[in-house]
Amino acid sequence: MEKIIIFDTTLRDGEQAPGASLNQIEKLEIASALADLGVDVIEAGFPVSSQGELESVKQIARIVKGSVICGLARAIKKDIDAAHEAVKQARHPRIHVFLATSKIHMQYKLKKAEEEILRLAVEAVRYARKYCNDIEFSPEDASRSERQFLFKIIQAVIEVGATVVNIPDTVGYTEPEEFGSLIKAIKENVSNIDQAIISVHCHNDLGLAVANSLSAVKNGARQVECTVNGIGERAGNASMEEIIMALRTRRDVFADVDTHIKTTGIYKVSRLVSKLTGFVVAPNKAVVGGNAFRHESGIHQDGILKERTTYEIIKPADVGFTGSGIVLGKHSGRHALQKKLTDMGYALDKDALEKAYKRLLQIADKKKDISERDLEIIVAEEIYVVPEEYKIESIDIKSGTHIKPEAKVILNHKGEVIEKTVSGAGPVDAVYKALEKLTKVKASLVDYSIQAITGGTDALGEVTVRIKDKDRIYVGHGADTDILIASAKAYLAAINRLIAQP
Repeated sequence: MEKIIIFDTTLRDGEQAPGASLNQIEKLEIASALADLGVDVIEAGFPVSSQGELESVKQIARIVKGSVICGLARAIKKDIDAAHEAVKQARHPRIHVFLATSKIHMQYKLKKAEEEILRLAVEAVRYARKYCNDIEFSPEDASRSERQFLFKIIQAVIEVGATVVNIPDTVGYTEPEEFGSLIKAIKENVSNIDQAIISVHCHNDLGLAVANSLSAVKNGARQVECTVNGIGERAGNASMEEIIMALRTRRDVFADVDTHIKTTGIYKVSRLVSKLTGFVVAPNKAVVGGNAFRHESGIHQDGILKERTTYEIIKPADVGFTGSGIVLGKHSGRHALQKKLTDMGYALDKDALEKAYKRLLQIADKKKDISERDLEIIVAEEIYVVPEEYKIESIDIKSGTHIKPEAKVILNHKGEVIEKTVSGAGPVDAVYKALEKLTKVKASLVDYSIQAITGGTDALGEVTVRIKDKDRIYVGHGADTDILIASAKAYLAAINRLIAQP
């Protein structure tokens, strides 16, 4: 099989996305992760843009091994000088020169005619070749360039030493069939094209960057330029993880090509880039999105549990995704609930499962995500019901800015009314201390969480507590519009559960 070269431009084009600025330490961390992933070429930056950028690329070139380290340059000598200075210490350096070739760019941006553009391109590649044997040339906005002029300039830069010719769809304008035909036409009309690698660099303005890149591969491109999570200017670039997994998953279509990427590292690198750039990965993002391998629909869950390939074309582990793909919610089925409870160590008979399922649906109507804690509560409250040895009669609380928090708690214990007034560090602390004294149960509180299960300032609050006694955990759950009362209910429920244990 032929190798598809993965050219990652996360640190150059990706960083040009508004708000994605990275410092030197962060860029080096990402570059190292990309090299570990097996990325063939890392475009580390645009060295002439600032002294800091030059130093950052230089550091990556000096430290990161295993990948070609590339610096971008306009077709200007000072840019090429800066790119050379930045990458010269790399084991495998590359200088990437670009110059616009479309009529709209030549007329309005560069204000130059075709012949002058041709001359500048040739001179720039020839000059860069004096520094480095690996030279890439990009005719910017190639997909909107006149084809005959594009063929002419490609042939000319190869003649003077370009080893890679990159065809950018700079503004994401083209569509797959059109872009594939352009790559095919280049192969058929540039006589010396066999002396260079055809690369593609597609933007995602119409959501077609990955599709265009794959179409180019079908038609002879052997390098794909892309970014982690598809970040980049405007709507971003072709997504590296989608390119790689499309080639790997659809072997029937791409039978003669493959990458050398260690795919099990994809998810980790995705999260690293997301963390350092501050760009959150959309839940529905292909391959690395939070929902990419999660299933809530009962029909899908049933299929997945019987045979993974019914609804998953990629093994989650193949891209480094860990955790359960079964997500419990209002669309889930009994089969998925039973599997999850079994994994948690609960063995429920048919009647108990039905009872748990009905309670699951009730909770799912109030909150989006059903956690293991919720399931513990369902099992504890609905299945393994324990008698309430202590019941709340009333709770009165004093608290304020200049008042020491105090709680008067009255309980019913087997028909006897008992009460205690206790102060604490806060109102919840006061209530819990009173409950401890009344029940004579001293257990350590290991978890306390609050969640609003309805909207508005009068929301119904749900409190979950976990208490620990002799290495055993007891869960309590309480709900009320008064969060202090909900807290008391939850804590007392956990105490009653502890007392009921043999």
